[in-house]
Amino acid sequence: MTFSELLERVGSMGRFQVVNVLLLGVPILGLANHSLLQIFTATTPAHHCRPPPNASAGPWLLPTGLDGKSERCLRFVQPPNASLPNDTQAATEPCLDGWVYNGTRDTIVTEWDLVCQSSQQKHLAQSVYMAGILIGGIVLGDLSDRFGRKPILTLSYLLMAASGSVTAFSPGLPVYMAFRFLTGCCVSGIVMSTVILSMEWVPTRVRPILSLVLGYCYTIGQFILLGLAYIILQWRWLQLTVSAPFIVFFLWSWWLTESIRWMVLSGKTSKALQVLRRVAAINGKKEEGEKLSLEELSLNLQKEISSAKVKYSIADLFRTPVLRRVTFCLSLSWFTTGFAYYSVAMAVEEFGANIYLLQIIFGGIDLPAKFIIILSISHLGRRTSEVAALFLAGGTILALTFVPSDMQILRTVLAVVGKGCLASSFNCLFLYTSELYPTVIRQTGLGLSNLWTRVGSMVSPLVMILGEVQPFVPNLIFGTTTLMGAGATLFLPETIHQPLPETIEDAESRSQWTRQAEQETEAEKATQRIPLQPRGPGLRPS
Repeated sequence: MTFSELLERVGSMGRFQVVNVLLLGVPILGLANHSLLQIFTATTPAHHCRPPPNASAGPWLLPTGLDGKSERCLRFVQPPNASLPNDTQAATEPCLDGWVYNGTRDTIVTEWDLVCQSSQQKHLAQSVYMAGILIGGIVLGDLSDRFGRKPILTLSYLLMAASGSVTAFSPGLPVYMAFRFLTGCCVSGIVMSTVILSMEWVPTRVRPILSLVLGYCYTIGQFILLGLAYIILQWRWLQLTVSAPFIVFFLWSWWLTESIRWMVLSGKTSKALQVLRRVAAINGKKEEGEKLSLEELSLNLQKEISSAKVKYSIADLFRTPVLRRVTFCLSLSWFTTGFAYYSVAMAVEEFGANIYLLQIIFGGIDLPAKFIIILSISHLGRRTSEVAALFLAGGTILALTFVPSDMQILRTVLAVVGKGCLASSFNCLFLYTSELYPTVIRQTGLGLSNLWTRVGSMVSPLVMILGEVQPFVPNLIFGTTTLMGAGATLFLPETIHQPLPETIEDAESRSQWTRQAEQETEAEKATQRIPLQPRGPGLRPS
């Protein structure tokens, strides 16, 4: 008896699964608030140099650039005066007395003057947050395999509430970055544990739908952030508002149920039996649950229990040929998705002045995009869907390179389509990765994958700085890299309609079976393409 068969006996889609998904899905609403928070808390309004204290009364004229607009980072040393020589009047200097900002929103940019020579620190702050997600993926992924999914998820909720709230009281940029880094670490713990605890409690046929539900939770979170940002104009209060709810999530996480697979593989069979009986009772199958015994559970899951005696690490992701190929290809797919996604999602300011309307458009595209990808992965398969999503995303981003900056509508349409494709890629990858890696190293595999997407999202803001040198360079890099990710995905095996592998041997066997089935299918197609030939010299086709 496999775990899938056990799950059917106690109820694979009952009241327990509904409550479990609800408790796990609601906190995902808050993850978008933190990942995209700097769209609003780090907005750069129109600004110009503050006049010197001894400036004469009347309007202070500013030098103009080649585009005819006033300079944001320079001012005249002396106010224009007909009695002064022209070279003296034309002399400029940096903004020695600060800046004047034209806007009602209070941001970290306006508070700490992150403009002109300091403008790169705004992108650095987002990179530091992404670095936290990266480190959290490494550390918390391993701890989750050792101590369980539920304890790490509970701890992540608590630390998210604490670090996010303390960020709101940061006295300066270094402290702000430090606590944003800790917040990023917590995001990894929440994402990885949520995926595992939700996916392992539902049958294979329901996993695509569950993936869609969790993806929509993140999308709805973008609209919640938009509403909060529209109402709360002070960045400190906005930061505190999106962090405080994680205290509630921490409290109700105690009612979550640990992964049965993890408990069995960790030798906690008796506790696993108690949980299965409780799940059966919640799903209205108490009698079926009472029929289960410790001996039956141990006997039928002997293969999984034996594999628990072996200690696994990140090195096991590269131990066999199949796992090496899966790890390398998935790493590139995850990297390119995170690399390109945040380049588009965080660049809302570049496509128009009304960031609220643009955020509605950029967030709204996720709704149809994620629905389409679920239909695709359910009928066309995981691999085909992921390749198509990355290929389309790379193509639209490259197209931005050739569209002039004054064609804002076309640029916005391309960016929105690209973001939708990348959001679809994320949705597909979470499901695809959990199906490719066996249970004994699934969390470690998700942790490494999460690491690479965070490397991409961490490097992304730094690449955007290159746009100050040549505007077309960032999109050229983002688009080309995304196409490389699409190519790498072609080398992954298909997992549609297949059970989750429990051991490394299961993953190897499944890959061999899949490759053999694909070869047989190709052979059948080739046979069908062979034209009919006459059987003898006297026969001719009619």
